[in-house]
Amino acid sequence: MTVEPVRQTLTVELPGRSRAYMEAEVRPQVTGIISERNFTEGGVVKKGQSLYQIDDSTIQAELLSAEAELIRAQAAEESTGSTVKRFRTLISKKSISQQDLDNAEAAYKEAKAQALVAKAKINSAKINLAYAKVEAPISGVISKSNVTAGALVTANQAATLTTIQQLDPINVDIVQSSAQLLRLKAAMSQGHLQKDESAQVTLTLEDGSTYAHKGALKFTEVNVDESTGSVTLRAEFANPDGLLLPGMFVRATVTVGVDPEAILIPQNTVTRDATGQATVMTVDADNKVSVRPVTTAEAINNQWRITDGLKPGDKVITTGLQMVRPGSL
Repeated sequence: MTVEPVRQTLTVELPGRSRAYMEAEVRPQVTGIISERNFTEGGVVKKGQSLYQIDDSTIQAELLSAEAELIRAQAAEESTGSTVKRFRTLISKKSISQQDLDNAEAAYKEAKAQALVAKAKINSAKINLAYAKVEAPISGVISKSNVTAGALVTANQAATLTTIQQLDPINVDIVQSSAQLLRLKAAMSQGHLQKDESAQVTLTLEDGSTYAHKGALKFTEVNVDESTGSVTLRAEFANPDGLLLPGMFVRATVTVGVDPEAILIPQNTVTRDATGQATVMTVDADNKVSVRPVTTAEAINNQWRITDGLKPGDKVITTGLQMVRPGSL
């Protein structure tokens, strides 16, 4: 066969695990007794949907108390304000001392401050009242509940009430060795490989079946895991049927680039000498047979991609290799 370069898309198969696209751990933001659970475990919930109701009777009482404080503070503000106006008139007539006016103004300012404090307490109570209704922060599939009605929960506790995961779309974290990544980047910088902007990722599931939906690479981690010497690539896949679940092991076939002038030869034409060097039998311009050392890259179907040792126009012997010898015609 005569060597002819072809445009070849290059792929690599890498291990990976599926991860939820979004995950939210639900915790209470107020302290109280759980009075209701308003969802079905394992079901789908919408953002803003009520999940739990925390008994809010104490919060309601705090709100009423704060409203009463505001009324009292506003009454004091109105009374002290009138006193200040009256004293300012009297001071001009020297009917009262400056100290009396100063005391009246201080009392007025304190009443205003008390009114502001009461308003802040009202706002805080209203916020806590809203927090007593625990709502879903995201849409997704909700896990089992870790508490039941009657349980005491505390604000911002470490233990979660439940967890919500968004599974459509779903992420797959793929692991690639840093050495392999460096080789690919070097090949691209030298012009041997071109980036494929339309590259897609395909998945092989644990049972050997191919996942129906193709994914797209979203990013490559900038840090190398020191313990494994690998980097993480993240791909995103549609998951309308919920077939992929978080934590599943998969094999991802990732497009790493395009070799615009790939040299491919049948695998059976490549032999190895005693040192392990890959060689092929070629025919020169004088029709003489010679042994040519070559460098093989990855296998593509039943062919090797050759990165060194052959060039376009070279003639490679593909059949009857046992019958030819170097130097023969």
